[in-house]
Amino acid sequence: MNKGLGHAPQDGAAEGRNVAEQVHVDRPALPAQLAIGGLHPQLLPQLAQSTMPTRNGSCIKATESAAERTVPPMVLVLMGVSGSGKSAVALELHRVLGWPFQEGDDLHPPSNVEKMRSGRPLDDADRMPWLRAVARWIDERLSAHEPGIITCSNLKRAYRQITIGTRQGVRLVFLENDEHVIHARIVQRQHRYMPSRLLHSQFETLEEPGEDEHPVVVTVRGSIAGTVAELLQLLAT
Repeated sequence: MNKGLGHAPQDGAAEGRNVAEQVHVDRPALPAQLAIGGLHPQLLPQLAQSTMPTRNGSCIKATESAAERTVPPMVLVLMGVSGSGKSAVALELHRVLGWPFQEGDDLHPPSNVEKMRSGRPLDDADRMPWLRAVARWIDERLSAHEPGIITCSNLKRAYRQITIGTRQGVRLVFLENDEHVIHARIVQRQHRYMPSRLLHSQFETLEEPGEDEHPVVVTVRGSIAGTVAELLQLLAT
C-alpha cells in the first residue's frame, strides 16, 4: 500500500524538511511488534486486553480498517506527563497501522535514568541530549520517507521546538488527563526508573500545546483500543 506522507498544517513559510510523496507501509506480525522500540514488559497485558473482543469491538474494528485507508502516513509524536498512556497508545497505534514505533524513554542517556531513579526531576540541561535524540529519530524517518510513532513527554513548548519545530510530515498528539486520575493510575504500575512521586513536578513543568502547534488532543479513558479508535478518527479528518 503506497501513500503520500502527510504533514501538519503550517503557519507561514515552513523551513522544515521536504519529504517524498510515496511511502510503503507493511503491517508486521504480532511477535515482531513486541520487540520494537524497547517495549516495556508491563505493556504486554495491555496489548492483550486491547485485542480482546469487546462490546463495541465491531465499531473499533471498523475504525481500524478505515484508518488504514484514510490516515495519511506521518510521524506521530505522543506527548504527555508520565502515566498519561503514551506507551500503551503508541503500541496500539503500531498494531493497527504497522508503523515503526520508538519508545522515547529508551533514548535517555544513562545519567538521566539514574537521576530519575533516585527521585530527582530532570532539568532543561538534562533533557537536551534526550530531546536531540528524539529529533534525530524523527529526522531519520522523514529522510527515509517513512511514517513512525514515537513517545516523548515534550512538556515545554521549547522542547517541542526541538523535537518538532517546523518539520513537515510530523503531527503532535497530546494525551491529557487530570493529575489525580493519572496518579491513581501510576501508583498501580512499576516503571523501570520513573517513581510516581515525580508526577507532580511534571505537571508543574507542563505547558499544554497551543492551537498554533496544531495538536491532536485526546483524553485516555476506558480501553486503550477505544482511545486509539477516537484518535484515528481525528487523524483522518
